[in-house]
Amino acid sequence: MKSYRKLLVLAAGLMAALAATGQTATSTADDAAASKAPVGEFQQRNARYTLRGSDTFDVNFEMTPEYNQALVSVQPDGFVTLRGIGEVKVAGQTVPEATQTIAQAYSKILNHPLISITLRDFQKPFFVADGQLGHPGRYELRGDVTLTEAIAMAGGFTEASKHSTVILYRRINDQWMKGQLIDVKKMELAHDLHEDPLLQPGDMVFVPKNAFSKYKAFLPTTNAGVSAYQKTY
Repeated sequence: MKSYRKLLVLAAGLMAALAATGQTATSTADDAAASKAPVGEFQQRNARYTLRGSDTFDVNFEMTPEYNQALVSVQPDGFVTLRGIGEVKVAGQTVPEATQTIAQAYSKILNHPLISITLRDFQKPFFVADGQLGHPGRYELRGDVTLTEAIAMAGGFTEASKHSTVILYRRINDQWMKGQLIDVKKMELAHDLHEDPLLQPGDMVFVPKNAFSKYKAFLPTTNAGVSAYQKTY
């Protein structure tokens, strides 16, 4: 019995310590799911747009205009159909990379083809803001937008936000996204935003709940206390 009581005391002490530091078993598990790589790894300016399904572009040949093609459409599988050579995969490539790919494909029938690509219709850059924000949703990404600016665009933090554990998710390929923990609270308290990462198209900003908001649902309110008193009276 004494051993059992000691275990209860230790468990209560541990829960109190976790609550005091703003950590819970749930938040610890959430935090572990994200990478703790340096913020600098996400500091990539002027990221080039990559082609994707439903994008359209024009292909122009400087020396052989008879091969010019307008409104070439990227199919859902990432391929385009080109005159004289058939299908070529360009999805996931930047415009310079796709230009080189198409030029290489045409080199089988043309001698040193000079090609240029002009985008006509493409997916507008965007980011997604989710979690404990004033207005979570999908936002158009225009110009350079940092993480803290994205949070402001999405209505800012709420009283339930955990400022110290904002997660920035970034796609690294077609199947995986990488998550990075960012302590926005620390940056703001230090008045130092030089490590405030720039967002890239397709990024997702997630703000989890703080420890107090998780416990708040189980705490009695003043109104509830008055109501209970009136009923017993």
